[in-house]
Amino acid sequence: MSSLAKRSSSSSASENPPKENPVPRPPNAAKARVPLGDAGNRRHVLGDITNQKTGSRNSASSSSLVRCSNKIGQSKKSQKPALSRNWNLGILDSGLPPKPNPKSNSLVPYEDIKLPQRDDNLLSSSPISSLDASPTQSDQVSVSLDHSISTCESPKVEYMVDATVSLPEYAESSETDLGEDDMIVNIDSNLVDPQLCGAFASDIYEHLRSLEVKKRPALDYMERIQLNINASMRSILIDWLVEVAEEYRLLPETLYLAVNYVDRYLSGNAMTKQNLQLLGISCMMIAAKYEEVFVPLVEDFCYITDNTYLKNELLEMESSVLNYLKFELTTPTAKCFLRRFVRAAQGKKEVPSLLFECLASYLTELSLLDYAMLRYAPSLVAASAVFLAQYILHPATRPWNATLEHYTSYRAKHLEACVKKLLQLCHESPSEADVVAVRKKYSQHKFKFAAKKFCPASLPQELFLC
Repeated sequence: MSSLAKRSSSSSASENPPKENPVPRPPNAAKARVPLGDAGNRRHVLGDITNQKTGSRNSASSSSLVRCSNKIGQSKKSQKPALSRNWNLGILDSGLPPKPNPKSNSLVPYEDIKLPQRDDNLLSSSPISSLDASPTQSDQVSVSLDHSISTCESPKVEYMVDATVSLPEYAESSETDLGEDDMIVNIDSNLVDPQLCGAFASDIYEHLRSLEVKKRPALDYMERIQLNINASMRSILIDWLVEVAEEYRLLPETLYLAVNYVDRYLSGNAMTKQNLQLLGISCMMIAAKYEEVFVPLVEDFCYITDNTYLKNELLEMESSVLNYLKFELTTPTAKCFLRRFVRAAQGKKEVPSLLFECLASYLTELSLLDYAMLRYAPSLVAASAVFLAQYILHPATRPWNATLEHYTSYRAKHLEACVKKLLQLCHESPSEADVVAVRKKYSQHKFKFAAKKFCPASLPQELFLC
């Protein structure tokens, strides 16, 4: 009985061990951190979230907290290597050695071809099958093994016996047959910069070409509608708007848009001399709100007029212009087309000529002053400015080539009248002392003194024959 009692007491002691007294802890000590695996019913902390389907919740919860950058690095290392396209070979490169290709399409010289040797015993012992026989053979003529080989079992071989020029040399020789003026340069090949929109450039400018016809001012509004102003007053107004754009450092597109709004408003509304300047500064404010990032205040536009007009008058004229234009403010100007045509003219040049760009801009801006230039479309004015700038800087070369003809959709004979009118504007001395802002602007160093370039007295007629 004593042994049984001892056994029962030992078993009960093992099943219910005595509780140990807890070790006293200082009151300021922080609570011990419970491991994530022993958290019980607590919410698991998000671990390394990846696209792996085999990851378990326990492994994610038991992982210790790491920095976000370490998580990204570990997830990237755990992923499989992505397939990369080898553009030189035209295959997918997965990091594995390429499989041997039993059938080669490469060009092999005739002397390097080794065909299997003829075996007479094989011919005598095994009869020739009808599938291996040539369609031209007969029963009385022996068949050679060279003609009985099936094409599906032999490698595809192309023979180069008489060829003397390789394909790359032939391509280069075909390009040299064409002159530089006859080859079209792809100016939209730079697809790295998404802001250039190289893939959509042709569609965009095709839309602008169709849009410039719809939003052009009337060609004879001075004779039909305007009784109190004339073309000379219009030139003075636009020359003053050039000074305003320079004073407030506005974009060239803002100036071109303002002139377009002025002409479109004058095409349907009679204007007095007193309100002509008010119309001009209101159109400049509308164009600045459309193009600029930082627009001058209304008080600034009133100040530039020497406070001739009040703020309320300026806002009323702005409302009148917007209502007449029906808020159709998006319109292509000559500056829109000039940027693309200048790039087409310098297609193969690694470093664009800043002087050429300034000279073309100067000629285009001169066209804004003349009322008679309204008869020409903005794209035609831009193309004519590029033509004349090319001839002024390089009189010994042809100013028009296949690339410009392709991107402008104009041939040289279509530009003759507009080019001669621009040349006339270059030679004309301003009749009014106030119409000098454009020439002063482009006589500065930042515009490469484009206004001081020598202009020829006339142009050869041979330039417009093509």
